Amino acid sequence: MLKIWGRTSSVNVQKVMWTVAELGLPHERIDAGLHYGGVNEPWYRAMNPNGRVPVIDDDGFVLYESNAIVRYLAAKHGAGSLWPEDLRVRADGDRWMDWATSTLAVPMTPLFWGMIRTPPDKRDPPAIEAERLKTEAIMQILDTRLADRPYVAGEAFTMGDIPVGCFTYRWYALPMPHGDYPNLKRWYERLQERPAFRTHVMLPLV
Repeated sequence: MLKIWGRTSSVNVQKVMWTVAELGLPHERIDAGLHYGGVNEPWYRAMNPNGRVPVIDDDGFVLYESNAIVRYLAAKHGAGSLWPEDLRVRADGDRWMDWATSTLAVPMTPLFWGMIRTPPDKRDPPAIEAERLKTEAIMQILDTRLADRPYVAGEAFTMGDIPVGCFTYRWYALPMPHGDYPNLKRWYERLQERPAFRTHVMLPLV
């Protein structure tokens, strides 16, 4: 059975759990990271020397890095759905997965940590506002992309929507002003119609 190490509050674990649920895969999830610990134990570092979550073990094949895990599971179990058969559509979705990590996550991560995981008396409001404004500009890019298509890679929901969708939920859930992005909002509403998204991503921010 597929084993997944990681806490449900991790955005990177949420990517994997959403994927697993979309594919209907039997699995066992084991809490790890932050207050659950485990990630600095020798047995865990042997699986992931970075000491981060998630990690999967698929019948002896150990893999870390959340986007790589999503791609692997989609390729193995989701051909024609999460893993598009058309090479160009697949590459397009792949591109947006990397964009979520290289571009969207860059301001979103300190924004999230500053607002949610930093005690109120230790927060830096000017720094938080600076990251919020950076994120707004990035969301405009996504809104423009979605102007002529229902999903990031085109007409169908694919693996490309998963990392971007996880960070977008966090953005909307943060208690702060949000710009008016109609295309982004319609796409986000489509994601909310998916039971796997509601179950594994739309969780309290902690």
